Amino acid sequence: MSTVENIHFSKYKLLVNKIDKITAKLEKVHHKHMLCKNGCSMCCMDFSVFPVEFYFILNELKNENIKPDKGEDLSNEVCAFLRNHSCTIYRQRPIMCRTHGLPLLYANDDGDYELSACELNFTDFDFEDFTMENTIPQDKYNSKLFVLNREFIADFKDKKYGEMDLIPMKELAKQLFNNEKQIP
Repeated sequence: MSTVENIHFSKYKLLVNKIDKITAKLEKVHHKHMLCKNGCSMCCMDFSVFPVEFYFILNELKNENIKPDKGEDLSNEVCAFLRNHSCTIYRQRPIMCRTHGLPLLYANDDGDYELSACELNFTDFDFEDFTMENTIPQDKYNSKLFVLNREFIADFKDKKYGEMDLIPMKELAKQLFNNEKQIP
């Protein structure tokens, strides 16, 4: 890993650690309403991430020698790293996966705040009871991730990515699988 990557990845890891602390706190606050657990995979869809997150996760998975199953069908809409309703990259999962299920507060296109939470959670909860203190300020952390990504992609010599470019998680599985196939 280059020094430049190491700097960006260190910043990304700091952001992940902050988010993990907030999610752990909110999981305790909302434990009565949270049904998320190993085996629940309703939210495990194929989605895309910023390049900084993609390459950080790729680097971590290569270092730990974690690879997707051989012959995995990557054409469906389920996350390529889901096996038997469990995440095979849980420790390295993207930020989106770290916050899913918890109450997320974000500004909509009109500038009004909206709340997002898993439909399986908070079925017996008065939504008026959500506050800034018991939700995740999604825009705040998305903004930090956006800035980290902008710094990361600026260091690509070929300017391969734009600020809004996202990479599908399936591509991560393909790269890991293809690297494995190249080894004799």
